[in-house]
Amino acid sequence: MTEQEKNDIIELIKAGKKLPKEFIYKLFADEEDVFLFWNGRKEDITNVALPFHSIEHIDEPRKEADKLQTSLFETDFRGRQLKGWTNKLIWGDNKLILSSLANGPIREEIEKEGGLKLIYIDPPFAVGADFGFDIKIGGETAEKKQSIIEEIAYRDTWGKGISSYLNMMFERIKLMHQLLSKDGLIMIHSDFRVNSYLKLLLDDVFGVNNFINEIIWHYRTGNLANKIFQRRHDNILFYSKNEKYTFTPQEVKEYYFCLYGPGFKSSFEGRQQGTDEYGDFRISQVDDVWNISAVFTLSNEHLPYPTQKPEALLERIIKASSNEGDLIADFFCGSGTTAAVAEKLNRKWITTDLGRFSVHTTRKRLIGIQRVLQANGKDFRAFEILNLGKYERQFFMDDLTNGSSTGSLTAKEDLYVDLILQAYKAKRIEGHSTLHGSKVGRFVNVGPLDVPVTQSRLLDIFEECRQKLYTQVDVLGFEFEMGLTPQFIQELREKGVVITLKYIPKDVFDKRAVEKGQARFYDVAYLNTKEKIKGKSITIELTDFVTHYTQDDIEDIQQSMRAGSKVVIEDGQIIKIEKDKNGIITRTVLTENWFDWIDYWAIDFNYEDKKEIIKIHNIKGEIEEKWSGNYLFENEWQSFRTKKNPTIEFTSTAHEYKESGKYKVMVKVVDILGIDTSKIIEIKI
Repeated sequence: MTEQEKNDIIELIKAGKKLPKEFIYKLFADEEDVFLFWNGRKEDITNVALPFHSIEHIDEPRKEADKLQTSLFETDFRGRQLKGWTNKLIWGDNKLILSSLANGPIREEIEKEGGLKLIYIDPPFAVGADFGFDIKIGGETAEKKQSIIEEIAYRDTWGKGISSYLNMMFERIKLMHQLLSKDGLIMIHSDFRVNSYLKLLLDDVFGVNNFINEIIWHYRTGNLANKIFQRRHDNILFYSKNEKYTFTPQEVKEYYFCLYGPGFKSSFEGRQQGTDEYGDFRISQVDDVWNISAVFTLSNEHLPYPTQKPEALLERIIKASSNEGDLIADFFCGSGTTAAVAEKLNRKWITTDLGRFSVHTTRKRLIGIQRVLQANGKDFRAFEILNLGKYERQFFMDDLTNGSSTGSLTAKEDLYVDLILQAYKAKRIEGHSTLHGSKVGRFVNVGPLDVPVTQSRLLDIFEECRQKLYTQVDVLGFEFEMGLTPQFIQELREKGVVITLKYIPKDVFDKRAVEKGQARFYDVAYLNTKEKIKGKSITIELTDFVTHYTQDDIEDIQQSMRAGSKVVIEDGQIIKIEKDKNGIITRTVLTENWFDWIDYWAIDFNYEDKKEIIKIHNIKGEIEEKWSGNYLFENEWQSFRTKKNPTIEFTSTAHEYKESGKYKVMVKVVDILGIDTSKIIEIKI
């Protein structure tokens, strides 16, 4: 840089003016002739290592008479996996998940399996895309909108245009590079909108020399075009971490015609001889243009998920880029196609998504595959559903308070309570031992950040309300103790205090969602069961389910809609609204029965049999095992709806206990919106 250029820069800074772009290269310490730069680029990446919590452990598809004896691993008397790798379906922010996998104790497990050999991701690449999904109910279709936390994440991705997208992807690609084994591969799915940008990011992180292919996936869907050539392909960018990697060439049957007659040779030059004039197949090696059909609505593998990719596409990717027994991953799992195909091809897998419904869709899909493998006498591994639980909430809270770890515990708790009250649109009140705010004549208690709201906490709230003659209180919590029942709440109501339990949504950790009033709190759902015990055997019947989930404001929709119909979700009901040309409105409740809400339910017949052990790094950097205070939900029986069989069983098969005694049974229901509700039953055998 010349002295004149230095003086020019100083004068521009003094004048408060922006520097010309030509100074970028000269100002930064970079020896490359060409380097990638955009507004907001940061070299630092998240390196937090949060412990994972187990939500559910799924091994045998059903606890029934004939059990599969596997050879992949050691099993217990029930035929359940005891040791070895357990596949992982993780719900949460993939940036925190990637960082925790790369820097936490699970990294050691990954390395024991030979490392992560393949990553395939299909990140969002459509500006303004809507990732809601359709729910079929009573012959009608309701749309389940994406949650605010998903909407905000997507908004962050595109908030400032392409620079926001690059910031989001750059950090995640760097974390994936860090997590991959030395001989690992990555494939990133995109289209014309972001493909050129992703190519530059991958060149920057993986290196230009580690580029392998750009694959064109050609499909026969799409609308007719008048002013452009029809767009009928996506792009898949293929990179290796180093020079050595696994690659197995793939073959495909290719159809061709042999032409006969005057002036024609008996076959095309260089091709195999056909058997007749109608044509034949020949075997050829797969190149970088793949003709694979997209998933159509009527196809057997179709799911109500907008970005679903065909299994044939993932089968080709996985077979070409990994071997049986290898560990692969997908950090934008969507409908779970990568994990589903990996399971069928005997690969170990990790898959993650921010969306609750995505995780639920994937869970059902994988259980269905386990059932098929079991029926065919083939081995399959257990899988567990994980999240970062209270640690993710603590991370978000620290992020909102600028990572402040200073100040008293009381001051930090006050910040947390203020945040929740603001999101709930309640006013802060003083002079109470258990109550924090008030809203439209109701008092408000804010439950703790990192532990469930307990029955004893509710009794303390009840006692203060009784003494001060308060009759209405809302209790807000991220989690609620399993023992809380409608009967207990009803008892408090009969004693003069109406307590309503409401879930705090993750949305509260986004300032914009709170400022715009988009954080929606909804009442806790309840379920009821009936147990039938005969000797040492038990069957459980699901007898009722009550939800108050609200997604839409029915009054606003009625006023704004034109003539026609719309299906909405409000206060635990799915309602069809019809408006005629004269503005006359009629409403029809589609969820006439409680069981219309049930999409899946499962049972752990001995809930407190297995403690949940989390792994953390202690001060010395050593891996330490610690009981979380919770127990693993071991899925021993379940029933759920599928496209092929939309009916559901409401009575379990009989479960036989080996010994007499007292047991706790946990029943879990997942409704058609993907929301979990659980209940613990105490029984004596």
